[in-house]
Amino acid sequence: MDDVGISISTFKGSRVSNQPVEFVERKGLGHPDYIADSVAEELSRRLAVYYLEEYGTILHHNVDKTLLVGGQANPFYGGGEIISPILIVHAGRATSYVNHDGKLRHIPVGRLAVEATKDWIAKNMRYLNPEAHLVVDYKINPGSTDLVKIFDDGKKARPLSNDTSFGVGFAPFTPLELAVYNIERGLNSKQFKSRVPESGEDIKVMGLRRNEEYIITIAAAVLSPLTRNYEHYVDIKNQIAEKATEIAKKYTTSHPLKVMVNTADSMDNQYLTVTGTSAEHGDDGAVGRGNRSNGIITPNRPMSLEAVAGKNPVSHVGKIYNIASQRIAEAIASELGITEVYVKMLSQIGRPIDEPLEVDVQLLANGSLSPSLLSSARSIAEDHVENLPKITEMLVKGELSVT
Repeated sequence: MDDVGISISTFKGSRVSNQPVEFVERKGLGHPDYIADSVAEELSRRLAVYYLEEYGTILHHNVDKTLLVGGQANPFYGGGEIISPILIVHAGRATSYVNHDGKLRHIPVGRLAVEATKDWIAKNMRYLNPEAHLVVDYKINPGSTDLVKIFDDGKKARPLSNDTSFGVGFAPFTPLELAVYNIERGLNSKQFKSRVPESGEDIKVMGLRRNEEYIITIAAAVLSPLTRNYEHYVDIKNQIAEKATEIAKKYTTSHPLKVMVNTADSMDNQYLTVTGTSAEHGDDGAVGRGNRSNGIITPNRPMSLEAVAGKNPVSHVGKIYNIASQRIAEAIASELGITEVYVKMLSQIGRPIDEPLEVDVQLLANGSLSPSLLSSARSIAEDHVENLPKITEMLVKGELSVT
């Protein structure tokens, strides 16, 4: 760790939860941006698994330019039809053939792209039929690899950073951040869907805290085939609001709270969908426009604009350092009881992944921090940096979410 700059410092300032205004957003399971992120990440994972099974190493790929082009639908109470399908186009680069044992072997990147996308849709979207409502295409530039060279290089060195970039993490979440994150998760849970099946997967939650008042605005798609009439629709909205209020109160305690659902509704216009996502209504999505890798969008916090989903899990610091920064911040906050922790990790292209150019850890606490506590924070950061390869393993196994 001698070549790694780790800075541990304290800072003075106001906790985010004490600032007069705070915004937090989460785009939910069926949001077009969430779908784009998720299918890109699933493709990256499928490629990594295929490379490992066939060649014993994860070959180079970055499939982080996925685009979702919205379709057209005609929803109406008690039914609806898809007029034109949703289009998902995967773009990027992936090793598509290798020179192995003197033979040229092709990798089915296109097949994996289609399968990863349709499997994810089938698993997560109850009424979006991947065969009938979706078209999957791919414009992934091919790359070639000489496996002998890859194996030789792997014996000589650790993975090298493929970019000069940075990652950001913070902990713990504020009450508003916890409320927004868990409202979406709760509304898209199997338990709530079994109780209110008319609720679609496209749920966006926007949270505002104005001093001690909390205002939660929810955009929630409603499934038209399951909704009988306007009165039924209003009842569904009320059930969504009640569940969201129940979840929010766990974090906002006794503070004033307002929860509003589908505020653009009128007698002539309601948020009805045939499939549970606004993607059927021409709403587009793209990798990197959704949640940060910690699951929320937080303008009151430092953030990286890196699109994490779809990047390779071995050498792309835009992915690995954002995840690592968040894990370091969470570990320091929970293990040492720090009020707020901010972590920024900077790479330098060509340096080993586990030798970041700088790790900046900032601590906010009530009162001064002892030298022993600062030393403990450094040790936690060092341990996570030394174990960065674990992040690669967890990503390939699907044990880490980037949405």
